[in-house]
Amino acid sequence: MQRILILLATLGSAAMMLGALGFQYIGEMPPCKMCYWQRYPHLAAIGIGILAFLLPGVGRTTFLYLGALAALTTGGIGIYHSGVERGYWEGPTTCTSGPIDNLTPEQLMEQIMGAPLVRCDEVPWELFTLSMASWNAIISFVLAGLWIAAARSKP
Repeated sequence: MQRILILLATLGSAAMMLGALGFQYIGEMPPCKMCYWQRYPHLAAIGIGILAFLLPGVGRTTFLYLGALAALTTGGIGIYHSGVERGYWEGPTTCTSGPIDNLTPEQLMEQIMGAPLVRCDEVPWELFTLSMASWNAIISFVLAGLWIAAARSKP
């Protein structure tokens, strides 16, 4: 059962990465800075999953908890990103925009010219009122549960 859970968790992160790449290249939705941040832990989880799948039972548990940590990390980043998209809190200044009410035309032009191509505080796609970042958080927490269940199960 443990190997099945490892496989499901690893394939879950792989599916998330394939989905992200599909949106990027097929859907022509380039990722923002925080979207990239959410991808790195999925890549780590894939590598961890491959190692955990190949390791013998006793040495595997540490990797399983590292896989859970990777999934929880990307889930946490997804929550942060969702909050930025919804305006609950400010995101990094390198990928969000502030109010422009009191800017001079020169300051506004400077802000426009220095702005990133893809903003983190806009929702480019949503399903059932949840953005990609929100879906990443939800699915990542489910994947973390799979990692933890694998760690607690017998090899």
